[in-house]
Parts: sequence; C-alpha cells; structure tokens
Amino acid sequence: MADSLLTRRDFLVKSGILGALVAVYGAAGPGGIPAWAQTPDDLAPVIAALRTTLQELARDTYSGLVAFVVPGPDPYSVAQGVTTPKPGGIAARNVDFMVAAIDDFVPLPDRNTNAYGFALSEGLRTAPIPIPAELAGIPLMVTEQLDEAIRAYTENDQVLPLSLVFALAMNQAAVAVNPLAVSGAFLSPFARLTYDEKLQAMAMIEGANADLVATIDGALPEPETESISGILRFVGGALYEFVAFGTFSEYGVFDPATRKLTGRPVGWAMSGYQPNGPVEGWDEFKGYFQGRKQVSG
Repeated sequence: MADSLLTRRDFLVKSGILGALVAVYGAAGPGGIPAWAQTPDDLAPVIAALRTTLQELARDTYSGLVAFVVPGPDPYSVAQGVTTPKPGGIAARNVDFMVAAIDDFVPLPDRNTNAYGFALSEGLRTAPIPIPAELAGIPLMVTEQLDEAIRAYTENDQVLPLSLVFALAMNQAAVAVNPLAVSGAFLSPFARLTYDEKLQAMAMIEGANADLVATIDGALPEPETESISGILRFVGGALYEFVAFGTFSEYGVFDPATRKLTGRPVGWAMSGYQPNGPVEGWDEFKGYFQGRKQVSG
C-alpha cells in the first residue's frame, strides 16, 4: 500500500497538482493543507479544493505557453529568458481566450475527455524524482485522498475541462525535460521552464513521444486505446494556433454586452493596424481578370 501511495505522490508532484495545492492552500505539512484526514470518508471538500487548484494550475500552464509563443515584458516571459519590450500574449488576455477556446471549440467528444483525464491520473509514471522539501512533509493519507478525489472527479458524469487535460500533459512533458521544474516560482512545471526547455517539452507532445503515448494509452479504455497519439499531434499544432489567433484578435478588449471595444487591442499595436487610417489592401480592386464578369458552365 505504501509503495502504491508513493507512486501516486510521484504522479501528483510531476503533474504539478501537489505543488499547486500547497501554493493555493498554504504551507506544507500536516497543518498546511485543510484537515481532510479528519474526515477520511468524505471526499466532497477534497474534490472542491482539487477543482479550484486544477483551474489555477491550468491557467498558470497556459500563461507559460502564451509567453512562449508571444513573449512580452511579463513575468512568465522574464522567467523563460525570452522577452520583448512591447506587450505580448499575456497582456492580450490570451490565457482567458485559450481556456475558453479549448474547452468550448476543440472538436473532441465529451466521453473521450474524461477518458484522457483518467488516463493522465493513471499513467505517465516515469522514473521517480526527488520530492521537493516543501512537499515531503505532506502525509500519505492526504496523497491517498487526493488520489481518490482525482478518480471521482474524472469518472463522474461531469465533463472534465479539456484545457485541464492538455495542461496536465504539458506539465508531465515539462518534468520529463527538467525534473527540477517540480518546484519553484509559479504554480505549474511548464511555466518554470526556460524557453529552450519549453521547445523540448512541446516537441515531445507534437511528436507524440512514444513513452508519453504508451503510458497514457495503457490506461485508456476501449475503444480509445491507441488514440492518444493523434490527439497529441493535433494538440501540438492547435495550441500554437490558438495563442497566435487570440493574441491578434480583439478578444482582450471586446465587450460582449455592448459589442464594442473598450480599448486598442494588443494585436493591433503589434501589427501596426490602423482601422481609421490607410490600410494596405483597401481600395485596390482593379477589375476582373481580362474583363470577365461571370463564369458559365
């Protein structure tokens, strides 16, 4: 039993869940996290805390990704070692866009989402890593309750946010690239990587890394087995596209209630777009090719 719990703790550390939980709810140790051990048979408070933590962890992961694709002067860009003096994707509220876009628009059936989430909670048990000191004092009973809560959360009828599933995969790849990313500034391992390390982590996902695929596929139920490689390849490209699209859209300053902009979008400033001035391509129609105005069969 102890070996099993230690394995589960290893997963919780590598995915960033345990570290994020400590950061959200307090210092490590028996008194640092809510006293779940006092009610070992009641998972409701554990699931509630877990849900909040996972949301924050996912947002932090996407902050690291947005800074990677469109750097700026923000703390996430500074931490990765690649910045720009002008506002980038973080200033464009791209993290909000990413979470909304992935959860609402990525074409993955709901039934598969929970299957992949459960697979992530079961798989990806690569070589053990040293547990950071700030996490070592957390009782195994807390780990066990978190394990049970994750199972309950991923197996119930509620759809698991797809943005969370992708974020957990990114964090697992991050720790595979740099095991020291399990602790440090920010909530997520991916956000702690340098720019070059993020390149390596995303390459693992884009290339559907064999170890990554095998460990997840091994935990997937039929008929999802062996389907994760295609999903990972799709995600590898889609994540970049979503960041770029969100940054150069008006999402960050668009008011849905008034259907008007509340300010100048970051993407407009980055591209030099002048909506009220001369714009390349306007008034350039010179007529139809060779005078043609219609096509007949």
